[in-house]
Amino acid sequence: MNPFASAPQILVLSQNTKRESGRKVQLNNVKAAKAIADVIRTCLGPRAMLKMLMNPMGSIVMTNDGNAILREITVQNPAAKSMIEISRTQDEEVGDGTTSVIILAGELMSVAQPFLEQNLHPTVIISAFRHALEDIIRILREEIAVPVDLNNEQQVIEVVRTCIGTKMLGKWGDFACQLGLKAVKTVYLEEKGRKEIDIKKYAKVEKIPGGSIEQSRVLSGIMLNKDVTHSKMRRYIENPRILLLDSSLEYKKGESQTDVEISKEGDFSRLLEIEEEYIQQICADIIKFKPDVVVTEKGISDLAQHYLVKANISCIRRVKKTDNNRIARACGATIVNRTDEIKEEDIGKEAGLFEIVKIGDEYFCFITECKNPKACTILLRGASKDILNEVERNLQDAMCVARNILLEPYIVPGGGAVEMAVGKILNNSAKSITGLHQRPYRAVSKALEVIPRTLIQNCGGDTIRTLTALRAKHATGDFKTWGINGETGEIADMKELGIWDPLAVKLQAYKTAVETAVLLLRIDDIVSGSKKRAQLEREAENKVQTNAKATEESVKEE
Repeated sequence: MNPFASAPQILVLSQNTKRESGRKVQLNNVKAAKAIADVIRTCLGPRAMLKMLMNPMGSIVMTNDGNAILREITVQNPAAKSMIEISRTQDEEVGDGTTSVIILAGELMSVAQPFLEQNLHPTVIISAFRHALEDIIRILREEIAVPVDLNNEQQVIEVVRTCIGTKMLGKWGDFACQLGLKAVKTVYLEEKGRKEIDIKKYAKVEKIPGGSIEQSRVLSGIMLNKDVTHSKMRRYIENPRILLLDSSLEYKKGESQTDVEISKEGDFSRLLEIEEEYIQQICADIIKFKPDVVVTEKGISDLAQHYLVKANISCIRRVKKTDNNRIARACGATIVNRTDEIKEEDIGKEAGLFEIVKIGDEYFCFITECKNPKACTILLRGASKDILNEVERNLQDAMCVARNILLEPYIVPGGGAVEMAVGKILNNSAKSITGLHQRPYRAVSKALEVIPRTLIQNCGGDTIRTLTALRAKHATGDFKTWGINGETGEIADMKELGIWDPLAVKLQAYKTAVETAVLLLRIDDIVSGSKKRAQLEREAENKVQTNAKATEESVKEE
């Protein structure tokens, strides 16, 4: 037997499995990351363009929010999918900087490409990137971050304005900042040294088309899209006593089919009497405490309404659990599960006004003028649904920024100034690093310049000349706050313009961008073995057809 004869080729993977490995995969990942970054590159800064997206349902989304755009895009490439995921992470964690994080991650992948082409091992690039990230975090915290005085409202509003300035709400500047800040301060809670700001649960945005943006306001209480259940109930009550229920004011029916055998003639009328007595009892339990308003998450029967109208009590039914929790927090009530367990302290007495208002064609219930509401509703008015949706997204970002400042009161200069300052310090640190790590480490400082560069491009400025001038400015001395004026594309002092970003947003953006670049660089093999859905459906269809033919032939034979 010849030992030099070639061994037969062994196929481990099935034939319809596609496998790509090695350098090709890494370069493809770089291309995918750059492609995703290019999609939303024009959405950075105050001169940002809007993207108009049509989702499969046919509704339109107009926005320049990085996360909102990428959510609507369907991609095939696995690396592109993980890029889209990071903008969602950024949005959930700090609520702002979703566009920056994608552009940064794309640029980090882009600067890694030459090293991959020179056959530098990905682990060397990764360790250099990780080292750079540690230094960036240290530089931001120790050298660049400026503490904020939370009592100085003007300074906090400046930071929120920077966030809103790049959005559609930017035209209403201060007004929008006040809305966001007031909402966050309303839900701000501090117990035993622990700060809690739950915007998602307790600051609800209600959008009503019509009117103008200036008519939007933060209510010192709650608004529901509900009317009272009976036309004779009061629609305007000052200093109401509010009772919140989690039980239905209806007769309990059996869950499944229930059979009842009646032997005597009077039994049927007795059954009806029992039903009435039950309703009468639960209404008596409620009336005993003299509430003005009863809000329940379940239904209210006609008979219960009759008793409550007689007692001059207004009712609202089928309120969502989340809304009920907000009302409880705003007016100091406790949600009761059973009517026979109601206590005087469960009644909410902190609301100043209950009223039903008709806006457009619909009725809205307002529970406002609460003494110390720890929950609120933000009422937005605007020309159309599309505009209101975009305004809501902008307002969410503004509230997140305000929350970040209250939780971590440190800010850094915006407009690309912080990237240039960090880049300069990294460049100097790179001189002390020896070996292969030096070049990838220095590449991170180059990658950070993508933020000021994109800001200049989006203004239509001269990129090379302006960026060179900014580099020279940072190199000559202590000009950490100099960056790009997003309106004109020229270099300016961010301190004078009042453009600041929260430290939490920048830290999260850098961490997420570097971690994603590291993750994508570590991939050296992609196996796509799953069949396409359409192919599977076609095969199933063919199978059904062949089965159908066979049965027809067998019928003929018979």
